[in-house]
Amino acid sequence: MNSQNKSKHKALGLLLLAFIAPVVIAKLVLSLNLYHGGATNHGELINPETSYASLGVENPNPKEWQLLYLLPAQCGDACRERLYILRQSHTALGPDQARVEPLILTHPDSDLNALSAFHFNTRPANAGLSHWLDEQQLIIVDPLGSLVLRYPQVQGREAHLAQGKALIADLRKLLKLSRVD
Repeated sequence: MNSQNKSKHKALGLLLLAFIAPVVIAKLVLSLNLYHGGATNHGELINPETSYASLGVENPNPKEWQLLYLLPAQCGDACRERLYILRQSHTALGPDQARVEPLILTHPDSDLNALSAFHFNTRPANAGLSHWLDEQQLIIVDPLGSLVLRYPQVQGREAHLAQGKALIADLRKLLKLSRVD
């Protein structure tokens, strides 16, 4: 009879361990900051209140998603690589490329000769928008004029290619989930 009680207590202990162990392990993982999940975007999210209207700019293409890039005064290899990745990313969207417009913003001293090999629409940039595009960032803008994601400047061909793939993945996801056409 004594061995039967031990067997019951052992089964009860194992049952309790099966339910308590996952809670304890989850608590440890979260308290030690070992879990990093939730975000599936590759670009950096921009504060939701940031839009063309808040920057004092009229939305140049209100019915399209936009990829913004500020053309610097001296367009070196990194700049040309950025323009190439921008063009290739737009082409890689396939049937969705009609919904996305790459837009190059310029200053009075921008190196317009760099655009000779590319066919992008250009617009002058104001000071508020230039602040967001400094350091040769790419920014995705939704059809309502909200700045959504930013992609900082990277160095090297491999890093540019990886960022181009990330940009395409994010754009495809945004276009698929968008209720604004």
